[in-house]
Amino acid sequence: MKPNHLSCAKGIKIVGKKDEIKNKHNFILQKYLSNPHLLRGFKYDLRIYILVTSIDPLVAYMYQDGLVRMATQPYSNNADTLKERFMHLTNYSVNKNAENFIKNDNQES
Repeated sequence: MKPNHLSCAKGIKIVGKKDEIKNKHNFILQKYLSNPHLLRGFKYDLRIYILVTSIDPLVAYMYQDGLVRMATQPYSNNADTLKERFMHLTNYSVNKNAENFIKNDNQES
């Protein structure tokens, strides 16, 4: 559950029962994947940026660089770990506060 008016992982909650989300307004709901694809045991997400300049005919340009965000704690789908933000969220604003966070100083262009 994500508040639709916040950013940087503020207000994100993982809920287990449908009745826990009853009558909640101004939230975006997503299905949580309990068995995600992992990279060396860590959750990650990929962003590829595409500019669409025309629909008919379709004209799209893919930017050559993308973005990878990683969790900083190895993933476990154990129900006891659902509150472990460093394990389940890949947001930079969350993981930059983890003890084992490694800043990427390689700013290749």
